[in-house]
Amino acid sequence: MNPLTVAPHDFLVAFGLTLFAGLATGIGGALAFFVDRTQTKPLSVALGFSAGVMLFVSFVEIFPQAQRFLSAAYGARGGYLAATLAFFGGVALSALIDKLIPAAQNVHEIHRVEEARGCGSGADLEADAPGRHRRRRAGHVRALYRVGLFTAVAVAVHNFPEGLATFTVAFKDLKLGIPIALAIAIHNIPEGIAVSVPICYASGNRRKAFAYSFLSGLAEPVGGLIGFLVLLPFLSDALFGVLFAAVAGIMVFISLDELLPAAREYGEHHLSIYGLVAGMAVMALSMALFI
Repeated sequence: MNPLTVAPHDFLVAFGLTLFAGLATGIGGALAFFVDRTQTKPLSVALGFSAGVMLFVSFVEIFPQAQRFLSAAYGARGGYLAATLAFFGGVALSALIDKLIPAAQNVHEIHRVEEARGCGSGADLEADAPGRHRRRRAGHVRALYRVGLFTAVAVAVHNFPEGLATFTVAFKDLKLGIPIALAIAIHNIPEGIAVSVPICYASGNRRKAFAYSFLSGLAEPVGGLIGFLVLLPFLSDALFGVLFAAVAGIMVFISLDELLPAAREYGEHHLSIYGLVAGMAVMALSMALFI
């Protein structure tokens, strides 16, 4: 595809949706400082809803569309095999990124906004504690600060493939891109909390904590933009088929490995399932309206 033939409107809309999804990490970072308690039940339903949207659209729309693209290039059997390999390639990429991030800094670690009540206490206690206790406390604060920084890096790394997924789908098919961007945005809110809480507790600086959570979310539109621009000269229906199948794999892994476990941690088991079914139902209805 020639870069000059790309419609500016399509490009800007895709980038805007990816930016929206990424900046939701900053929303999570801000929530930790402006609300007193984590509303666990609504968050559990919302995370389940996000998983339902992503699973339904991956299996019902994105993977079949990838198969159609690839079958046109390689025939029915070859297209199915190529789509399947790309799907599990997306799963493997997500799993590899997850595996390379140390457990202590993994973004799946559940945090609640109540933990931000200790914001600033780390620095205060470090100053007030005498002698050996002060040194021990200083070491604890530094370790906690490192956890926050590494979590920010982990979120940024996770957000790169998510950004490419959101951007690619939104550019090719806006009616699929909008719900995917919304689902990714919901899933990014707890990640923002995971970044901001330890940094705020260790440094006592709410602005710094929010800034790190906000910046980690910017990796999503940056990842989408860089990935798209690198692939732009080579884009064809066949490559879109590979990307769509890989995107489906990425979203299925995110749903099963991140969203549903987090939904269960934040609320009752049945709430996450109710949210999951509601997400699938909403996607099914919205797709029916576009037929």
